[in-house]
Amino acid sequence: HDLPLSPQKLQYYSWHKWAGIVLLGLVTLRLAWRLVVRPPALLPAPVWQRKVAHLLHALLYILMFAIPLSGWMMSSASGFPVVLFGVWQLPDLVPKDKPLFEILKDIHETLNIGLLVLVIVHVAAALKHHLVDRDATLRRMLPWVGK
Repeated sequence: HDLPLSPQKLQYYSWHKWAGIVLLGLVTLRLAWRLVVRPPALLPAPVWQRKVAHLLHALLYILMFAIPLSGWMMSSASGFPVVLFGVWQLPDLVPKDKPLFEILKDIHETLNIGLLVLVIVHVAAALKHHLVDRDATLRRMLPWVGK
């Protein structure tokens, strides 16, 4: 966002918006799949670990929806609509509103930082299961990972 206003900067913003909308669609499909095809049961673990795992997954899904939606709302509030692939203009989710844009910008940034933190925690937990506990958690997540 620190780049000077130029056609290249506008192209980068367009690509960013496209990626967000495509990811929103993919996450929607993933959640639908997960609701139809239940994941395998968790491996035996202490109750607190199972609760944390469920909470972490729920938060990851919430953020994977909230981030692109907050970006879409932010774009709407800025007065620059989301035009998917430069062809389909998506409807504005909120009216143009500069103060609202500033709030949504902060929310969008904070949600992204939160997602980064949760992804790091998720990776660390998976590696802990693989390297310390030596259980099958990581292999169930990534079948191509060897012992």
